[in-house]
Amino acid sequence: MKRLGEAVRTAQGVLVVRSPDETTPDIGTEVVDESLATVGRVVDVFGPVERPYLAVSLAQDVRPALLVGSPVYTRE
Repeated sequence: MKRLGEAVRTAQGVLVVRSPDETTPDIGTEVVDESLATVGRVVDVFGPVERPYLAVSLAQDVRPALLVGSPVYTRE
């Protein structure tokens, strides 16, 4: 598991994740929480190059409000 960043907010039906550095995953990369439950997939990368934001489309039955402030990961 590789840390993707921290979920900072929800906006327009997506979860916004702040990356800790300039490393970004590919579009379509699966995003999971600490228990390896699927959160969704990366659909966009935006913002500053040094610490970009990632837009994550949510999987069904995911409650985004519970994820805000929590770290999210990618499977390796």
